[in-house]
Amino acid sequence: MQFRDLKTQYQKLKTDIDKSIIEVTTACNFISGKQVQELEEELAAYVGVKHCISCANGTDALQLACMALGIGEGDAVFVPDFTFFSSGEIVPLVGGTPVFVDVKEDTFNIDPDALKVRIEEVIKDGNLKPKAIVAVDLFGLPADYEKIRVIADEYNLKLIEDAAQGFGGKIGDSAACSFGDISTTSFFPAKPLGCYGDGGAVFTDDDEYAKLLRSYRIHGKGDNKYDNVRIGLNSRLDTIQAAILKVKLEAFKEYEVDDVNKVAEKYTNLLKDIVNVPVVPEGYLSSWAQYTLRLGSENERNELQAFLKERDIPTMIYYPKQMSKQDAFANSEINLCEFKVAEKLCKTVLSLPMHPYMTDDDIEKVACGIKDFFEAKK
Repeated sequence: MQFRDLKTQYQKLKTDIDKSIIEVTTACNFISGKQVQELEEELAAYVGVKHCISCANGTDALQLACMALGIGEGDAVFVPDFTFFSSGEIVPLVGGTPVFVDVKEDTFNIDPDALKVRIEEVIKDGNLKPKAIVAVDLFGLPADYEKIRVIADEYNLKLIEDAAQGFGGKIGDSAACSFGDISTTSFFPAKPLGCYGDGGAVFTDDDEYAKLLRSYRIHGKGDNKYDNVRIGLNSRLDTIQAAILKVKLEAFKEYEVDDVNKVAEKYTNLLKDIVNVPVVPEGYLSSWAQYTLRLGSENERNELQAFLKERDIPTMIYYPKQMSKQDAFANSEINLCEFKVAEKLCKTVLSLPMHPYMTDDDIEKVACGIKDFFEAKK
């Protein structure tokens, strides 16, 4: 059983993917080929925004967003404490200070109430200027943008949507990657929409931000790459990855999002009376980057993981260490406080195999393994 079955996906899409790769290699247009612009246009249309700017990876996408928003020294950027390192890492990379915020236990996403408290703490402290919020769509579920946007507007903060795991999710009719002033995603192979290497993209409706992003991603270029008007990055999505993503995007739109939600529904129906299953608020659609359980304790989580491993059922722990506890942020006085929900989640979450190509037999095997574990504990 595969945790995320890219092999089956490739076999299903093999003819079109192989053809798309050969087209690129035959033309030998490996950098900035036509497929890159075509993909950007298709992604922007899918999300429902004016601009999509592709780049080399999801972390660069976040850094580019921070650069376009002018985040720098003395700026406070509010980041959830329970997420992957890059969501916080990019803030000091541009000179800002990450200020961590606790999350909601049921959705795993940033807690708007805790966010407001942290903003007020920074204002009262007076050493940093509140500048932006990084809201992460963790495990495929969009954050609570209705409340987050109100807070952002109240304090005149810019909003970055980190949809590295959330591409394909929705709130009502609005798609992930459309909720921020600038939004980002990742095309890392295991993401909901993944390429066969690294890749990322930035989305915005703002023409000026888009102009800056296109400049920053290619060495701060002006009219051409030898006209450098600002300090930038070397962060292009290569043409082969764009060609692969064009094929995968069609499958993603046609059936993958629907199928992965069917898998999630089956998991939930089988497990909801046994263990704490993921919560999807009414009106939300998750793209299910992960299907993550909450166990009663760290010991119970670890025991279940070991039990399933004996049955050849792969699982993953996202994330075993809070952002605020990472050694890289050890000298951050602003984050010397408790984030109790994040701390609890780090000790109790466990993610199950999850992808659009899971069979009913595999779903049953995983569910039966979890049922047997709890039966044995009685």
